[in-house]
Amino acid sequence: MKILKAPTKEEAARLAADLFEDVIRENPNCVLGLATGSSPVPLYQELIAREKAGKIDFSAVRSANLDEYKGLAPDHPQSYRYFMQENLFDHISIRPENTIVPDGLAKDGEVMCAAYEEKIRAWGGIDLQLLGIGHDGHIGFNEPDTHFPRFTHETALLEITRRANQRFFSSLDEVPRAAYTMGVGTVMAARRIVMVANGEDKAEILKKSFCGPVTPEVPASILQFHPDFTLVCDEAAAKLL
Repeated sequence: MKILKAPTKEEAARLAADLFEDVIRENPNCVLGLATGSSPVPLYQELIAREKAGKIDFSAVRSANLDEYKGLAPDHPQSYRYFMQENLFDHISIRPENTIVPDGLAKDGEVMCAAYEEKIRAWGGIDLQLLGIGHDGHIGFNEPDTHFPRFTHETALLEITRRANQRFFSSLDEVPRAAYTMGVGTVMAARRIVMVANGEDKAEILKKSFCGPVTPEVPASILQFHPDFTLVCDEAAAKLL
């Protein structure tokens, strides 16, 4: 495990972008596992700027997103497909057919999840997986549990997660109660993993995840076992590490 600390979230984003740039330069048609939420936004802004400056090229890159709310259409303003279009895809040269996000409106969730796993396998697996971390240690929407879910699946969202995401909706009642997410096994199969975490409010869960025991009750703790995991964070988030 490597820890890269920066004084600000903007500088942390630049450090994370360096890792992405290395992978894209090394393999122009690499597969990136992408994440949503507030933590990746500065990184995405930096990647957009780097392509505009001619430093990287997304035209052959493929991407698979971690998760999506169950019941939200791709054009819903709070869907993760919409988030990715607004914050990254619409501003880079990546081809639409090379971006996959779980289908929140799938008629058969199990079939959709199996097909999602198969698509990632057909692409040769994920070269670099981006993660954030929830205040309860969830990665993707893999919530604290008695086991580590292996593959992409439907999951019920805990109250703490729904309340954390309430700020994006008009009320808590509008926050979906379930989502589709890559499994912990899918995440751990990535060749490299980068987690971006910023702010003092993430300090306690980072300590619990990476200085404590590995347990499915803290899903992110499994990352202690990954052979190429890098945590990129600002000084506030790292203060207890």
